[in-house]
Amino acid sequence: MDGNIHTGERAQNGCATLDMLFQNKASDVQYSVIHARYLHGNAGWKLEQIAKTSGLTIEDGAMYMTPAYVKSVLKPLGMLTKPIILLSDGQLKSVERGLLNDEVIGPNLMVLSDKEDLSGADVILAVLADVFIGNPASVTSGFIARSRVALGYPDKLTQLFRRKR
Repeated sequence: MDGNIHTGERAQNGCATLDMLFQNKASDVQYSVIHARYLHGNAGWKLEQIAKTSGLTIEDGAMYMTPAYVKSVLKPLGMLTKPIILLSDGQLKSVERGLLNDEVIGPNLMVLSDKEDLSGADVILAVLADVFIGNPASVTSGFIARSRVALGYPDKLTQLFRRKR
């Protein structure tokens, strides 16, 4: 299996997390964060409600984080060869397996999963990422996206919704 499975150790703050993941390269590394949430099976229903009330079409990618979906976001930004961190509640194992087994994404993937609630350090990791791909059904993904907007990140670097083309 390709990629990097996290050992379960957790840092207590954002700087320590970056140091733990990237050692001496933490100050200049470019990375992306994917926030995959299944929400005990409620993510699909929540995504449908968001689509109905917002008028946006939400592709399956936001829930299943398929390799094709992730590549469609990261490739145009030149981020496919950079580290990719998966923050996941671990409830939909196919997300992790699909990304780890992908020949392009897998070698660059670090998995921080099986955790229903993100720590402050995980949230900071996502807020400071060069690219963030979140699930709009997750309140935490929404908070991260709003924080990134407040910090001035361009829209294309924060993905919650994608329209079908």
